[in-house]
Parts: sequence; C-alpha cells; structure tokens
Amino acid sequence: MFAKILIANRGEIACRVIRTARRMGVRTVAVYSDADAGALHVGMADEAAHIGPSPVGESYLRGDKIVAAALATGAEAIHPGYGFLSENPDFVDQVTAAGFVFIGPSAASIRAMGLKDAAKRLMEKAGVPVVPGYHGEAQEIVLLASKAREIGYPVLIKARAGGGGKGMRRVEHPDDFSEALSGARREAKAAFGDDRVLVEKYVDKPRHIEVQVFGDSFGNVVHLYERDCSAQRRHQKVIEEAPAPGMTPALRKAMTEAAVKAAKAIDYSGAGTIEFIVDASQGLKADRFWFMEMNTRLQVEHPVTEMVTGTDLVEWQLRVASGEKLPKTQSEIALSGHAFEARIYAEDAAKGFLPATGTLHHLKFPDTVPEGASMRIETGVRTGDAISPFYDPMIAKLVVHGKNRQAALEALGISLSQTEIAGSTVNTAFLAALAADADFSAGDVDTGLIGRHQQALTAVPPPSSEIVAAAALAASGAGAQAPTRDPWSSLAGYAHFHAMARRTRLRYGEDDILALVSMRPDGRFQVALDAPYDSALDLRAAPRLARWPGHVTVFSGAVGYSFAVPDPLARADEIAAGADSLRAPMPGLVKLVRAAKGEAVIKGQPLLILEAMKMEHTISATHDGTIAEIATEGAQVTDGTVLVRFAEEAHG
Repeated sequence: MFAKILIANRGEIACRVIRTARRMGVRTVAVYSDADAGALHVGMADEAAHIGPSPVGESYLRGDKIVAAALATGAEAIHPGYGFLSENPDFVDQVTAAGFVFIGPSAASIRAMGLKDAAKRLMEKAGVPVVPGYHGEAQEIVLLASKAREIGYPVLIKARAGGGGKGMRRVEHPDDFSEALSGARREAKAAFGDDRVLVEKYVDKPRHIEVQVFGDSFGNVVHLYERDCSAQRRHQKVIEEAPAPGMTPALRKAMTEAAVKAAKAIDYSGAGTIEFIVDASQGLKADRFWFMEMNTRLQVEHPVTEMVTGTDLVEWQLRVASGEKLPKTQSEIALSGHAFEARIYAEDAAKGFLPATGTLHHLKFPDTVPEGASMRIETGVRTGDAISPFYDPMIAKLVVHGKNRQAALEALGISLSQTEIAGSTVNTAFLAALAADADFSAGDVDTGLIGRHQQALTAVPPPSSEIVAAAALAASGAGAQAPTRDPWSSLAGYAHFHAMARRTRLRYGEDDILALVSMRPDGRFQVALDAPYDSALDLRAAPRLARWPGHVTVFSGAVGYSFAVPDPLARADEIAAGADSLRAPMPGLVKLVRAAKGEAVIKGQPLLILEAMKMEHTISATHDGTIAEIATEGAQVTDGTVLVRFAEEAHG
C-alpha cells in the first residue's frame, strides 16, 4: 500500500478521499488555488501545495503543476477525484512518465472511452447495444442535419468529448437544428476544448440507469449493481438512487452483463461507470436499453452504491492501484436496502437553476435520521466558506439509506427539511419538493420528470405572517448583540407605563415590511405587521433561524426565507435597475453579443449569451425597445453588472 498520495482535486471529493486514506494509514497531500487557500480539504490533508491562481485553467487543470507538487512532497501516487483532469489521458501519461502511479484506469482505457462517438463504435464491436444515431468523424453542418433527418426528430446533439449536460441540445424541428448545433459547439469548446458532436435519437421516456464496474490488473471485472440517475435538470443529475426503482431481474442481468463486457473490452482497471439510456415508455424491458458512455473515474454519486453494497470504493481504488486484486468476487457482492443521494447546490431553482454565489454564514446538517435509517454528509465546505464563481457550486451531498425505498425516501425528506443554509440561494426546497413529488415517490421517473413538473417543484410559497413576525423579532435585536446570542433577550427591559417596543424594517424580495415588536410582561412577544400582512401575532418560542450580516433567515421545512435588514443609519440606495436595463444574474463571461447599440429589438429577442460555470445562459429582451448600451463580447462581469441598457423613449 502507498505511504503517501497526492489528491489532484478539491472540495468534497478531496475530503472524501482523505477520510478513507487516513483510515487506511495513508498520508495525503492536498493541492489548492488562491481561492482555496483556506478550504476544508487543505486543512484535512497532512500536507498541502499551492498550484496557482483561482481560475481552473491556471491551477487545477495544470498537470505540470500537479506533478511538480507530487515531486516536491514525495507522494507515490496521484488520485484524480472526478472532474478536472480525472479523464484526461494526457495527464495520466504525465503522471506515469514522472514515475507516479495514477489511481485510476490506464491512459489507453480512457482514450478508448473518452470520445463518445469512438466509444460507441467500440461497444458495437463488443456486442453492447448502442442508441441509434450518428457517431462519425465528419462534422459538416449539412451532413449532421441530414443525419438528424434520417434518425428522425426529436434528436439530441451531444458533445463527443464530455458530459454533465454541457454541449447538449435537444432539437424538436429541422428549422432549429442550425442554431442548436452552434450553441452546442460553443459550449463544448469552452468546456472540453473540442467542439465536435454526435447526433442521436431522442428517446421519448428515457431513464438514465448506470452500472458501477470495477476491474483490477489481473483481468478481474465485477459490477456493483445499478444506480438510477434519471432525476435531472438541464441534463445534470439532482437525486440519484440505488437500486433503480422497478428494476426487473431480466433487465438487471442483461445490463450488468453488458457493463462487465464493456469494461473487459478495454482491459479496464479501477472504478468506472457504464451509463445506459433505457426506454421506459413500456416499462423496463431487457431489450430496451442502450450504451451511452463510460465514465472512467469515480462518480459523484458513488456513495449510494457504497451504502447498498457495504463497500468503500475509494479503498478499492487504492488497493487496486497499489497492485492488489479486487477485495471481493462477484458472488460476494450483495444488495442491501435502498439509498438516495441529493446534491445540494448554491443555485436558484426558480430562475432556471442559475448558479449562485455567496458566503455560507450558516450551515447546519441534521444530527439524526428516523430509526432504522442512516445518513452521511459529503461536503467540502464549512460555515463561513464562500461559494465562488470559479468552481462547481455544490455545497454538499446528503446521502441516506433505509431498509427499502419508502424508508429511504422518508429519511431523505426529513433530512432535507432539517438542513439549514443561509448566505446563498440554495436548492434544498426544490430537492424536498422533488422527493415528495407523487411520480418520483412512486418510482415513475425519467429524465423529463423535472422539466414537466418544474413550475410546481420550484415554486416557493410566500412567507406566512408567522415567518415574517419571527424574522422581525430576530431583526429587532440585530444592532445590539452578536449573531450567536439569543436574539429574543434584547427586548427584555423596564418600561414604567407600557411594554418595551421597537420598530423594525425588513425587505423580502420587492416587499418593504414594517413591524412593531414589543415584549409583554409574561415573557411573550407581540409583533404587529404593516401591509401587506396587516396582522398582530404573539410569539413565545424562537423558531429555526439564522442571523447573518444585514439579514435574517427563517427556516420552515426545507425552505429558508431570507429577509434583508436595512441599516437604519445608512441612506437607502434609491438607484434601482428598473425596466430600462438588464443585469447579469450571476458572474460570468459575455460569450456572444447578438444585438448592437441603436438596434430596435422586440420582447423575447436573444440579446447576448452569458457563460457561467461552463454553461451558456441566454439574456433576452424583456420588452420592445431600442438598445442604448450593450456589453462587449469577452467582457468578464460580476453579479448585477448592467449588460443592456435601453433608450429612455422605450417606456415613454
């Protein structure tokens, strides 16, 4: 076994690898960029090495710097985690050429599966079923459009060099093909440095079911059953589970045999995942699944497999990479119970899942789960850490296990309702709504479920009068004490003829709220709310809440209602964006400008494309008008930057 390994990654996966390595007595070296100097994974590792500025292209994607760090610290092997360089065969060559062990598959295996089109041709030869489509080398638009017509609409354009929904477009009609192809190519180029695509038939009711495989250098390959990752938004996974609901013995046998066959076809060693698309329009059938791609690394969702098989896949990675055989044979790997993983992101579900930034002023996960269930939290952040625009906005993975799907689902819902995060917009309410969705609860899932139910899943009810009153009560003591002290005690005091009272102002969204808070002699508090609430409530106990600079967040189930608390001594900012300008919804790069100064535009017309976290977001006109100013291509903007300003006469 290795004495010391370097982890060429960050965040929760780096922390995950460190925990297993520590249990096995293996020392760890973390790497970090400027933005991650104080990150959790840096503090957890035995050593840490700085590898450059915050942008990934200058740090975590610099194989030379990572190898140099391994040389400087005396590491014997490098664990790539997932993302970044984990599936880059050139990096594997760099690592091995420098004399280190790469904790993962060979460069040859990664190359064999790295490009979707070539991988599908290889799988066809190996007898693994592949989805109908065009996987050829020619990339002329006329040819691709012709192939799309042959396949039959709707079709899916996919970047051949990557995944995660980047460089992917669904096309319903031939007239939309050219525009969708251009967008997919731009996004693929930005994310993977390769704008080549493939075109496939879009399956009407697709299920995304994948099989965890593991091989060693002695030719042994096993599977650890399947995971269902059909709950997706924008082609990115949200809640994963194992085993797949409704899985039949016939389909499981066919799918796991195909997965092992695929891994053996490339002499695979290490952890890998064979992803299949399944046509669920007529139930799960053994002849209605097709190979999509292979992820030649550990998956984000690997904990659900660990929970239902009782394995530590990171331990298996270390053992196999150090030259040992697989710890278990196929007959020794059994399924037990059911597990879910919910990905908690800093994102605004109500705004199309736009990534968010912010400081995690309050971060609290549940302490307990229902009897008979278990839970684990995979995270790379702590209270006080910042969610930056440089990296993936994941905050944590909440993983639960129960004796069956219903028990696990109940544990998931309860755990999400007890999770408290303040300081950034997060998706916990959306995740809880999805877990409670009737179709999802019944196991009737497919990749279009979230899209069909999106409005209901992302709708957050307005705060009740009780929630507003609780926020006002907490805010009434904001200027008198530290956030960690009891906010209710600040109203205690002596008044000769009347109860102590304090006037408090709050802001929720566009609403300005005025409240009068007073303490009664019996210890209760009365909060009188002005319009639009117009009510007076008596409160006795403190609800779940967090106070952070200039804000109060009140938690109700999985929803966190955040109220701004204006500083009464500061002059209010009267300058608002108004309808005469469009602002950046998040930090990003102005990738493409599609209108010009002085041009008359109509409502809904695309004006520019903002790239943030390697995804493209179209900024469209909110009304008819004439453009007075517009951002320039290549401009790096921050959250709230004015991108488009309309001429005043547009609203005359």
